[in-house]
Amino acid sequence: MYWPKLIAVTAACLICAGVTLPAQAGIFSKKGAVIAVAAEDVYVGEAEGHLDGSGTVAIHSQKNPQLKCVGEFTSSAQVGGSGVLQCSDNSTAEFRFKRLTVYQGYGSASFSWGEMTFAYGFTPEEAAPYLKLPQNKTLARNGTAIALVDR
Repeated sequence: MYWPKLIAVTAACLICAGVTLPAQAGIFSKKGAVIAVAAEDVYVGEAEGHLDGSGTVAIHSQKNPQLKCVGEFTSSAQVGGSGVLQCSDNSTAEFRFKRLTVYQGYGSASFSWGEMTFAYGFTPEEAAPYLKLPQNKTLARNGTAIALVDR
């Protein structure tokens, strides 16, 4: 009985003292899949969001896996989110997204060469309605990859 009470008292003291744990701690973050489409290519990767609304994203091209983009974002349930992507080909983009749930949403990024649309927290089939796909194309699994295929 002694240890549970000691732990509870210690936790209460830390909270009262204003001690906070970093948002990056695993218990306070969630990772999820990202699927993006741009220039007739599919990009896949992962985003990690933290309790405070901040997060990171990392995606890569399915056609050219050396083409990678990383970025940071902030978000809230009220206004959605925004951030910046920096790609390995030196292109950059600002992006905005709408949160549908805590774990799912969609948005777009504006590069100098065109637009990228993306969805997170979905399977390829679920993501398709939120993406601007090339005419007569749809998303499908191609082994472990996700590809644009003819309808």
